[in-house]
Formats: sequence, structure tokens, C-alpha cells
Amino acid sequence: MELPVSFADRTRSLLGDEEYNKLADALNDEQPVSIRLNEAKLPNASFGLFHGYAGPVPWSSTGFYLDRRLTFTFDPLFHAGCYYVQEASSMFVEQALKQYVGETPAVMLDLCAAPGGKSTHARSVLPEGSLLVANEVIRNRSQILAENLTKWGHPGVVVTNNDPADFSDLEDFFDVILTDVPCSGEGMFRKDPVAVSEWSPANVDICWIRQRRIISDVWPSLKPGGLLIYSTCTYNIKENERNIRWIRDEFDAEVLPVDVPGVWNLTGNLIDEEYFPVYRFLPHRTRGEGFFLAVLRKPEEGSMKIRYKLIPAQGMKRVASGVSKEQLDVARGWLLSPDDYELSVNGTNITAFPKEYLPELSSLQQSLRVIQAGVALTEVKGKDLIPNHALAMSYILRNDVFPREEVPYEQAIAYLRKEAIVLSGEAPRGYVLLTYMNIPLGFVKNIGNRANNLYPQEWRIRSGYLPEEILILCNQS
Repeated sequence: MELPVSFADRTRSLLGDEEYNKLADALNDEQPVSIRLNEAKLPNASFGLFHGYAGPVPWSSTGFYLDRRLTFTFDPLFHAGCYYVQEASSMFVEQALKQYVGETPAVMLDLCAAPGGKSTHARSVLPEGSLLVANEVIRNRSQILAENLTKWGHPGVVVTNNDPADFSDLEDFFDVILTDVPCSGEGMFRKDPVAVSEWSPANVDICWIRQRRIISDVWPSLKPGGLLIYSTCTYNIKENERNIRWIRDEFDAEVLPVDVPGVWNLTGNLIDEEYFPVYRFLPHRTRGEGFFLAVLRKPEEGSMKIRYKLIPAQGMKRVASGVSKEQLDVARGWLLSPDDYELSVNGTNITAFPKEYLPELSSLQQSLRVIQAGVALTEVKGKDLIPNHALAMSYILRNDVFPREEVPYEQAIAYLRKEAIVLSGEAPRGYVLLTYMNIPLGFVKNIGNRANNLYPQEWRIRSGYLPEEILILCNQS
């Protein structure tokens, strides 16, 4: 890899000749492959069934290295939300959340969330009863974020599409804010050749200024005593240590330590002027890409904690034209714990959202562009309730509501391509939940000679052929 001369000079000055040469050599090595399991769907205990296992990611309870890159596009378990392909170093966010959030339910914002690796991770790590708001400023990327969180299956999620400045009106709203801020991408050189070609000292300067604006915009929405988790995928101190020092001094924040075993080989603070705890992943020292993280606490004094009041909003309507109370009751009966959820109607679509966070959702709807909230249950067409794919992916569907039909690999791929499916003669008519290896894939409407495929058109596998060699996660023997 031909590294930019200015990058090489700056990084050599930062790390020293020996460490820089090791880093440069590591950037020419093959990129590690890692995944993180969704334990609600595929527990760790089943990992012995998996192809490619090459050991656990030390700082993640559900992260694993693979010894090769699998054919993820053609793995039904990937599309079913059983795991997420995530860079190993970025899984370190788990350590900050586990150490400082503990077991108390929290309201968390992932500010720059697409495509969803850290959001799905945070949603798995947060205590039960928490709410995650996952935001992405770019419209089409917010749709990808919503797709990945839908597949992950947790109901306590809101997806928004807003600029960081839009959050400033939500004063003292979040217990935790994760800001994986846009950066110069030095840590992605091995993964993304475009990052090498686009790197420049001028871009570094643009990034650290933008990062400070983002933090300034979102800081008012962090509760007193709340946590800001700051991360980048870059090495330089302008975007890292100097920004952490600026946040500390500008907002009187406390930089918090994270317990890290020495065997993880993380690198700490690289500025000489003073010490405060930060955590840097370097590819020649840890098995992963470049990553930087720091945790800061907002001071307790100077503000009051606010519990937001419920304000009626369009997305909170209980009944609308074309949906009857009886149909709402039917949809409610599909849920494992129906009393925990408020059912809302938007047009002819029914959605379930945790009752506990209705005030927060109402405030979010007043201030932000909400893409989705909770779990979409069904679309009502006349007397027919068409189950939504999000319901199939979620944790809240009762197992005994819809008949299930187990399908083999070839039929699972056909379904994920949104092709017509023919079920066994024993399969009942009506809405059927297809499963692969007993994991829900989605719904079809069985009409006898064929089954109408209800998989989302925009999520389908677009490739019309199967590779000669298919490597997927789970053995079928």
C-alpha cells in the first residue's frame, strides 16, 4: 500500500520509527474478518456449529473472528439478523457501556449511526427497558440503518434522520450519547482504498473542526451526569486527544477511565503535555482496524433533569380511518407482552412501541424527523391484516400466532430474492412464517399452488446467480 507522504511523516513523528514501521507493515496484511452474534436469535452456545471460527474478540462478549470471509450475501442467517459483520476494534464500545451504564435502563443516542454496527451492538448491551435513538444525517443511509435495526429485532428503538443541530432543543434528554464522528479515516486504509486516496492534511483540519461543531450541537441534549462516548477511526491527535481535551475544557467534562487488561495491547494518550485516559487500537498491536475511543461525563450541577411530557403527535394516533378497534385487538393479540406496548395507527399501518417511553417518543416526534419507531406490526387492507416483515424479525411476536414452515437453503435464498415460493402440501392456507434452521425469515401468504412472497422488495438479494463456492456461517449437516 502506497501511503500518503504527509500521513507517513505525521504518523512516524507521533509513534516513532519502530512503531510506525510495524504499523505500515500491518496495513499491507490481510484485513481480519469479525462478526457479532445477536444472542436473542443465535446464542453463543451454538457457535460450535459455525464455519470459520477463529477465536473470540476479547473486548466483546458476542464478537468472534473468522478465519475467512464468508459469502454473507447468500447466508439466510445474516438476512435474518442473527449476526452483524462488524469490525472488531469498534466493538470496544461495549466496554464503556457495560462499565458506566450498568443495569439501570437508559435513553441513549447513537448520533452518527449508519450503517448500524454500533447501534445494533449498543441495543444488545444496554439494560433491558432502555431506549435507543439511532440517527443518521444522510437520508439514504438512514434507510439502511433502519433496515439493519429492524433485522436486529428489538422494539425499543427509534430511527431518526437529522443534523446534529436538530437535537439541541431536546435539553437534558439523553443519558448516553455515542458520537462516532465523521473523520479522516486513517484507520480504514486497509479496509477502504478510497480512504487512502482522499486523505490529506487539509481534510484532517476540516474533520476536527466539524467534530467540534457536532459535539457543541449535541451537548445540550445530554443529561447532567450523562456520558458522551467519543470515537473515530483515525490515528492523529488533532481528531482525537486534542478534541477530547477541548471537550473537557469547553464543557467542564470529566474524562473517564475504562478498565482494560494489558494483554489487549491498546495504546493510550499520545500527547506529551498532560495525561487523560483514551484508548487507541493500532492494527500492528491489536487484531482489527484503527479505532479511538474516549468516555466523558457531563457535570451534574447547573441543570435539572427533565422528564418529558406526553404531547399528542401524528404518529401517536390510536385509531384512524380504515382501522377498527377489533383489528387493533387482533394485532395486539400477536404480541408476547401486549400490556407493555402502545399500538398506534398511521394511515392503515399499525405499530407497537414500548409504553414506558411514550413521552420521549412524543418529544422526539415534535423535534426530529422520525423514520421509524418500535415495531411495525401490520398493514390493514379491508378486513385483511397483512403481517409486516418487522414483526417476523422482532422479539415480541408470539410463537403460536402464525403457522411456521421450515424451508431448506435453496428455498430460503429464493425467498430472500423475493421469488414465488411453493410450500409443502401440509402447509395451511393464509399467512405463514417461513423459518430457516428454526430462525424466522419472514412471511408468505399461502394460496395453495404457490405462496405470495411478502419479503420487502428493497431488501431482496439482487444477484441472480449463486457463487460456485458458498461459505455460510452455520453447518447444515
